Amino acid sequence: MRLDKNSGFSYNTVVLTNRERGFELLSKIADFLALKKSMAALLLMVVFVGMGEKLAERFLPKYIETLGGGALAIGLLNGLDNLLSALYSLPGGYLSDLIGFKKALVVFNLFAMTGYFIVILFPSWQAAVIGSIFFISWDALALPATMSLVSKVLPDKKRTMGVTMHSLVRRLPMALGPIIGGWLIGSYGIRDGIRYSFIFAAALAVISLIMQQLLMEEDEGAKDKKDIGAPWRELFSPQLKILLISDILIRFCEQIPYAFVVLWCLGDKNSMIAPKISAFDFGILTAVEMTAAILIYIPVAHFADRGSKKPFVAATFVFFTLFPPALYYSQTFTALVFAFILRGFKEFGEPTRKAMILDLVPEGHRAYTYGVYYLIRDVIVSLAAFGGAFLWRSSPALNLFTAFAFGATGTIFFMIAAKEESASDKLKKPFMKLNKKRSRLKFIIRKASF
Repeated sequence: MRLDKNSGFSYNTVVLTNRERGFELLSKIADFLALKKSMAALLLMVVFVGMGEKLAERFLPKYIETLGGGALAIGLLNGLDNLLSALYSLPGGYLSDLIGFKKALVVFNLFAMTGYFIVILFPSWQAAVIGSIFFISWDALALPATMSLVSKVLPDKKRTMGVTMHSLVRRLPMALGPIIGGWLIGSYGIRDGIRYSFIFAAALAVISLIMQQLLMEEDEGAKDKKDIGAPWRELFSPQLKILLISDILIRFCEQIPYAFVVLWCLGDKNSMIAPKISAFDFGILTAVEMTAAILIYIPVAHFADRGSKKPFVAATFVFFTLFPPALYYSQTFTALVFAFILRGFKEFGEPTRKAMILDLVPEGHRAYTYGVYYLIRDVIVSLAAFGGAFLWRSSPALNLFTAFAFGATGTIFFMIAAKEESASDKLKKPFMKLNKKRSRLKFIIRKASF
């Protein structure tokens, strides 16, 4: 206790140690990054599961080609990726709302591990396709649960940051996984390299299960089970429908060439102008892409939470659109680096888009509505993956520039039609008017009393 000579009042002098200052700084950083306990547990799970999955995912088209599968088999893999992701998203959202996100994530993880073991035990392109039915499930099943967790543990003004941290952490294994996978393929060949990658993936999945159980808080799910599974028309506002249509067109732009990007970079028999790089170099390109995404995530999230989300989503759609033609005109490794930086920038506002969905979805139905949203989107977009195979067989140029046309259409439509309005705004407006009338009445009474 010390005495202030000027005022005569006493005050306490608090002296913080370096350790206390360090804890205070870490607390502020954690608050800024929206790192609640359950969020931190989720992010650790994403790192371990994602690292295992991304070791081999980008190389599966080449693995299928090596084992005798053609362009149609690769198109089938990509089509199943989109179609099953869509079909999984709805039960994923329903189960998350029903039993809680913690228990649901355990189920989803075990389901993915089944796919890993199928590829490990049966070295054939058919087994790779069947195994993918299981291991591609994790992202699709877990996304509604993840969004439900974000909406429950974080306040409204931290949702974009929470979604951003999830997206950012997802990119770490996307950046590192293909490098390790490329090294394994370079060391042991495409067949054994892919199988060793999935062995590593299964081990990491087990570790993620253990860490999830130790760190993640319990969630009992919805209190009123009757409200789960409301008709989708009741959950989709006009603005959410506009976002969905735009998103579908943009995903056509992404998915038409998606499975064939690795074939273009590693060398493709259908094109005489495609560059030819090693699997390790392709891993480097993937790391460049993810690094570009990671560097812009946090600043974008900070400003998106403070203002309008629409410009950030629109910028994302523009970067999606520009990648296919940029890839076509990239004939050297250096040019490919710039193309993949552009591809990384497509993540500019992806977390913001997901946070915008949260803003447009009624409270209490978020996991289920997310599931419905991705069901509709990915069922339709699966057609792009199948169609992309036929376009690629005709001409890689036709594939890439058709993708560009879809992207341009989706971007223009969103910029013209989209407006930011939350699902509760219409409910708020009558009360806002009523409150204004009450305030005016109180002012009149107060003035009259004088």
